[in-house]
Amino acid sequence: MGTTAQEQQSLHAAYKRAKTYSQKLEGWLLLQGGFGVGKTHLAASIANEAAGHGVPTLFLTVPDLLDELRATFSDGEISFQERFDEIRSAPLIIMDDFGTQNTTEWAREKLFQILNHRYTNRLSVVITTNLALEEIEARLRSRILDPSLVDRVYIQSPDYRTPMNQSGREELSSLDLHHDQTFETFSLREREKLPSEQARSLDEAFKAARAFAEHPRGWLMLGGSYGVGKTHLAAAIANHRNSQGHPVTLVSVPDLLDHLRSTFSPASTVSYDRRFHQIRNSPLLVLDDLGTEAMTPWVREKLYQLFGYRFDSKLPTVITSASTPDKMDARIRAWTDRELCVRKLISAPSYRGPR
Repeated sequence: MGTTAQEQQSLHAAYKRAKTYSQKLEGWLLLQGGFGVGKTHLAASIANEAAGHGVPTLFLTVPDLLDELRATFSDGEISFQERFDEIRSAPLIIMDDFGTQNTTEWAREKLFQILNHRYTNRLSVVITTNLALEEIEARLRSRILDPSLVDRVYIQSPDYRTPMNQSGREELSSLDLHHDQTFETFSLREREKLPSEQARSLDEAFKAARAFAEHPRGWLMLGGSYGVGKTHLAAAIANHRNSQGHPVTLVSVPDLLDHLRSTFSPASTVSYDRRFHQIRNSPLLVLDDLGTEAMTPWVREKLYQLFGYRFDSKLPTVITSASTPDKMDARIRAWTDRELCVRKLISAPSYRGPR
């Protein structure tokens, strides 16, 4: 699937405006568009150009930015206020994946304080987001819509990672990106000598995933903090089923929502109804990173419809999430609490590779 002339023009215009911004670093640059259109690539190019000219630059995904602030509460090396001042006062900050953070009251307030400070002081900001403007919180949207400061660029292009369906799998799935994540390559981390409870949680999650891969019935939810192997096990299930010729869709929740939003574009070749039908009827659906999406009313309703349909239809579903149950939307949490769903929490710490 090649790009149309309109899409090529959109990409070229975005490149030129990003290039111009990197040379002047004046005001704000907002890069909008769907998954895989090159927003992060352009933002990183701006960061590299600025750093090459000696401009102190912070490049952070918004979830990581918030995690860094939270970490200061338990890290004695730097105080919250020091890190907060560093972020909001840096000469250039690039906020990637705006909208994928959990929209708690605390997170909303910190983001507003950072952006409001930079707005008031006219400090340079680059933002990339998959969200439509109406999905952004009103206080932030009022600043992002200020044409005297902000240059908005919308990139209209297909996902460059999957330009065509060469593998025979439907285009929503990102399984090709996880082809090396199998049960054989998964580490139970015996050499780390984890505490018995942590080692047991890892082993139980592994066995549950293997059993589900052999006989996918009901739902399997894999929980735990970032980097503990949830995505690896979910991808291993998908790769095992795919190797046996069974259709499977593996997609992160933010990307899934982007695919749905993209159908509203006049250039879309697929209708929203067809895309949603394709997702909710997948013989095996693997949803990665539940909880990293911006929980707007529209997102909440779409997830509720998707989960409700698959639960009622008893369609096999695998979910990974770093969110604790108390932080999930109540209607979504209700399905993961029922008998149809097996939940495995990995309590081991983040895997850092062999020592």
